[in-house]
Amino acid sequence: MNVLVTGANGQLGLEIRALSGGTKDHYIFTCLHESPGVETVPLDITNKDAVDIICESEKVDVIINCSAYNDVNRAEDDFQMADMINRQGVENLAAAAKKAKAVLIHISTDYVFDGGANEPYRETDAAKPLNSYGATKLSGERAVVSSGCKYFIFRTSWMYSKNRRNFLKTMEHLLSSRDSVSVVCDQTGTPTYAADLALFIVGIISSRKIKGNYGLYHFSDEGSASWYDFACAIKSAASLPGKVVPCRSKDFPQKASRPHYSVLDKSLVKKTFGVEIPHWLDSLKAFYSDSKI
Repeated sequence: MNVLVTGANGQLGLEIRALSGGTKDHYIFTCLHESPGVETVPLDITNKDAVDIICESEKVDVIINCSAYNDVNRAEDDFQMADMINRQGVENLAAAAKKAKAVLIHISTDYVFDGGANEPYRETDAAKPLNSYGATKLSGERAVVSSGCKYFIFRTSWMYSKNRRNFLKTMEHLLSSRDSVSVVCDQTGTPTYAADLALFIVGIISSRKIKGNYGLYHFSDEGSASWYDFACAIKSAASLPGKVVPCRSKDFPQKASRPHYSVLDKSLVKKTFGVEIPHWLDSLKAFYSDSKI
């Protein structure tokens, strides 16, 4: 199969790169921005003609869309750009997938929910985003569904890796350079190691499990945690000197509202694909174990 990856120089894209070499499929890695040391085909997904040309020339069978405008706070002031990438760009990919009779794998977010639940969100629960980022990601999901292409939408949450900006890397820096760091304790979700999601996606492509069972799924690591819990686990796993101090969201105001609860129910993806998903603490330990190699 010919697999086109967009946003290939982001967290998830780079993890997919690392795994793709062990498959028989041909991966084409594209991104708007180049990254030192990795081969990248330039592609702006908001340019419909460019998307159509590369899908046709590469005879694409699968598109994995890792592209996203994911600066949650900045999206409040830059809605137009967030919408261009998270909705319009996705529309272009979905249209190209339909034309090429390819499968689109699109990555979405737990931030499509408002956080009013008290148990893990299922795919059938109503999406009511609290911020512009979540709203544009939900619009992207709807663009995929209405396009008529064959698709998988995977909502995930709180992703981290050794690459790019993320909460884990921020905590490593702050807990190494400050005596204490305040972290909110009243927002609950699930940290997800990008390598876990990448392994799942590459696996279902390699095993050809993407030939059917199309639709919307949730995939994050197992368990739940507050940002405070996550920070404490990072401090412990990395043996960092700083102290983690709990605080409330109201004490740490941000431009964009966040859901107080956004844990995802993974029952459907586990049943459909027969996959075992690791607990977030086990994946965090594996992350630091791998980092020492």
